[in-house]
Order: sequence, then structure tokens, then C-alpha cells
Amino acid sequence: MFGLCAINCVVILSYTMKNALKEKLKKGNVAVGTLIQIGHPDITEILSQLDFDYLLIDAEHGPFGIKTMQVMLQAMSGTAAVPIIRTPSNDPVFIKRALDIGACGLLIPLVSSKQDAQNTVSAIKYPPAGIRGVGPRRASRYFLDVEEYFATADEEILTLVQIETKEAVNNAAEILSVEGIDGYFLGPMDLAAGLGHIGNEAHPEVEEAINKVLVMGKKAKKIGGIYTFNTEDAQKRIKQGFQFIALGVDSAFLIKSARESLERMRMLTENL
Repeated sequence: MFGLCAINCVVILSYTMKNALKEKLKKGNVAVGTLIQIGHPDITEILSQLDFDYLLIDAEHGPFGIKTMQVMLQAMSGTAAVPIIRTPSNDPVFIKRALDIGACGLLIPLVSSKQDAQNTVSAIKYPPAGIRGVGPRRASRYFLDVEEYFATADEEILTLVQIETKEAVNNAAEILSVEGIDGYFLGPMDLAAGLGHIGNEAHPEVEEAINKVLVMGKKAKKIGGIYTFNTEDAQKRIKQGFQFIALGVDSAFLIKSARESLERMRMLTENL
């Protein structure tokens, strides 16, 4: 049977790997996950006990090295949450290492052109389709299931690109035309900054860009993903047609709960 990656994100059918998250999205269903920016395995272990479809480990903004991320993935083993990694950049070396530790999908930031998208696909796929080096350590259960991994990895790894610049919005149709790109992801805050409205993700130009990319994504039959700030925002985006929903971030959950508890405690003690 297929090994460590299978624990989180695949089912085994005739000795083949099947990415359950990718399959769900390809069927047109909604998948809900959250961003992980706290670099500790307790976080992924705790959140993977919930009903999230995936956990998105954010190596672009979080304090993560490969070793830390591997331990965080190991802490998710045995759960249904699929491990996705957002890489720091479109670096083929980091992409290779992220996949080798068992990521079942990647989100690549700052993809602004068709060439960027082509480079992404090349870095993720094995030769002859791409340039990924051969050494899928943990992903192949330390080579116990390496043949199965080689036979299925190119097809089953979920490949998402982040559209977050004005150039990317203008080139979205070309980016999404690249074979091997499964879908895109929009971060309203990044997009606001890229359009010259940093800190104002509610600006009409930002929403216009989001809708523009959404329309092009539907036309290209690509998975649409977006960061959402709360459940109301998530419901709005799902109604628009987004499927890959990132609901908040670990640090925000922590501080919101702590703040609400503290404020409630202050109110109670003032009345004593």
C-alpha cells in the first residue's frame, strides 16, 4: 500500500495514490482549510483533529524551514486533513524539498506571467514533463512505495498559483491556460497591495479584480481559491463560485479567542 502521504490525503486503489482533496475539488465541491503560520507541530496536530479538508502551511510568511515543516506534517498523520504548503517563492529547490517531505499540494506565490506558471509546473513534475529531482523520501514512505509514487505523483499533486499583482490579474487568462495548473488562489490583502491599495482589501478595484479572475477561472475550468476573514466572508465567496476556501489563520484564531475571553473576564471582575 502507499505510505505516509496516503495517511493524510489519499485513498489506495489498486496500488495507486489518489489525492482526496484534489478529487473533491475536481468534482466541483467546496473544500475548507486554514492557514498555519505558527511553526510548531502542536498546531497542526490540534487543528487536524477538526473537520478541515486541508491545512495550508504558510512557508511564505511563517518561520518555517524544511525540517520544521516535516515534523508539522508528521503531526498530522492519521487524520483526514490534507497537507498543503505555500512555498516562499517559485524556487524549484524548495518546491522539490516540500514535495519530498510529503506535501500533497503546493501553493506558489507571486505567479504573474505564463512563464512563471510554466516554471511552476516544471518544478513540480518529474522528467520528462518537468525537472523535479528524484528523492521522494517521506512522500514515498522512505522508498518502500517509490514505484507507486512515481506512477501517480505528477497527476495527483494539487498545483495552485497565487494571483496577487496587477500584472498577474492582467495575465490571468494566460496563466490559467498552462497545462498542469489546477487552479489559482487570491489573497485579498496581497491583491490590494499589488493594486496600490495596501490595507484596503474592500476597495472596489480589488473586488473588481477578484471578479475578473473568477470569471477567467471558470472559463478555463480551474479551481478557484481565496482567503476569507470569517465565516460570513467565506459564505459570500462560496456563493460567488470559489471552492478552495482558506478560513482565517491559526494566530488569528488564537488571539481572537484569547481577547474575547479576556474582555469578558475584565467585565466580570469590574462588577465584583
